[in-house]
Amino acid sequence: MSLPMRRVEAMSKFNTTATRAASGTGPIISEQRPSGTTHEGGVGYARDVKSELFLLAVANMVGEATFYEAANGRDSRYTELVRAVAVEDPDWTSRFLRWLRAGANMRSASLVGGLEAARAMLAAGLPGGRQVVASVLQRADEPGEALAYWTSRYGRKIPMPVKNGVADAAVRLYSERSLLKYDTVSKGWRFGDVIDMTHPKPAAPWQGDLFKVALDWRPCRDDVTVPGTLSTLIANLQLRLDAVADPAVLLDPERLAEAGWTWENALSLAGGRVDKARLWEALIPSMGYMALLRNLRNFDEAGVSDQVADQVAVRLADPEQVAKSRQFPFRFYAAHSAVQSLRWGNALEKALRASLANVPALPGRTLVLVDQSPSMFPGYGFSTAQQNRDISNADLAKLFGAAVALRAADATLVGYGNTSARVPFAKGEAVLRLMGKFQMIDGTDTFGAIAQHFDRHDRVVIVTDEQNQPGRYRTIDDVLPRTVPAYVWNIGGYQVGSTASGRNRWTFGGLTDAGFQMIPLLEAGRDGEWPF
Repeated sequence: MSLPMRRVEAMSKFNTTATRAASGTGPIISEQRPSGTTHEGGVGYARDVKSELFLLAVANMVGEATFYEAANGRDSRYTELVRAVAVEDPDWTSRFLRWLRAGANMRSASLVGGLEAARAMLAAGLPGGRQVVASVLQRADEPGEALAYWTSRYGRKIPMPVKNGVADAAVRLYSERSLLKYDTVSKGWRFGDVIDMTHPKPAAPWQGDLFKVALDWRPCRDDVTVPGTLSTLIANLQLRLDAVADPAVLLDPERLAEAGWTWENALSLAGGRVDKARLWEALIPSMGYMALLRNLRNFDEAGVSDQVADQVAVRLADPEQVAKSRQFPFRFYAAHSAVQSLRWGNALEKALRASLANVPALPGRTLVLVDQSPSMFPGYGFSTAQQNRDISNADLAKLFGAAVALRAADATLVGYGNTSARVPFAKGEAVLRLMGKFQMIDGTDTFGAIAQHFDRHDRVVIVTDEQNQPGRYRTIDDVLPRTVPAYVWNIGGYQVGSTASGRNRWTFGGLTDAGFQMIPLLEAGRDGEWPF
């Protein structure tokens, strides 16, 4: 019988895994000595103006309060930061706001930022406001949104950089289908109003005809002459007329697609005159990805067949379609939470994993800490509307924390508040299932959680709003050696945070997973720059 061999290694004094520290630099800059406190009274580090703006912008749903900040105060801080940085560094601001809309997919924050930046640049005599405004308007209803924001704050006198930027976006975005989808009577600024105010120059003869129709289409779409160049509008109006006499025409998928009908319009016109399941089945082939994701529960309630549901599931799970849709990962979690049946679970899990493709597979041992304190939940001190948001910061933290842990070679996953608890999981476990294992824990003691669970890990990843309370440990350096990298994923966007950025201490932010790409760069000794 042979005994198992025990591997014996010579003791190294310097060449250990603890000294294999990350050496790259990150973009977020903070003071190294705390000058303030967090909202909970813990040590607080202020950041430079660009870093503060970045972290706030990628977390700011304009007009919505957070646990510690009222909506007005949060939005005012955001606009003041945008104005300051736009004058200090207009090129950086332009690139940042373009990325915020196209890369981070933050609609309201980028729109407000673009308009406020243009205003500040104009006042300072700096060029480029027109290009900034045009770059943040990426959907056909956004030129109207931009004018509505401007006039509500500054009146109907609109400066030329703003007016021309909105006009440029209208030329790029206005089409027959976008007119049918977004030019509704519920809007204060119709397509025709935007055209009236900004005078965009049509890119082609058909667009000139479209602009004339849009002008005539106010206040309603009845009795408007549509020229032959606009075939989709003609097909739409004809189908509308035919449906009055025979609602069964709405069950023809080809005619619905040809006419550019939205599911909202079709359901409204059909009323209760046709079988709802058959109507959905006719609409589904021409519905966009987001529309499918939003209506899974409606499909179930209407009784859409399993065959059609299978077709929807295939589209939802397709990685290419997930990428093209540019949906936040949390949208798939919100859809999963909304549906009652089990037939969508596998597709949504696949879609969620595809949307998290940029989360790196970290080598070595990783400690992942997920903040589940009350400030991460919308039910404490919020209005009913805010409590009904699709997802809380707590859920967002669970989502990203679970994704990092599942992708890592060897991870310890922890949920924490004032106390902390390890969250067990198995390799290959579904992200959606793993998220259900967390629970809210009162208080916020990030450093205490590190002290309890750190055990020779190669790195620590913390997903939090950074509002730590005073405790036994004053700073992260009290519990984590400087040789061990700590990556703080900030999803609160508050003015000061609980950790300083510097050697082996980095802060990222946002609702997307793009920042996680910086971790391998930093650990390879390369700089993690701004993602734009």
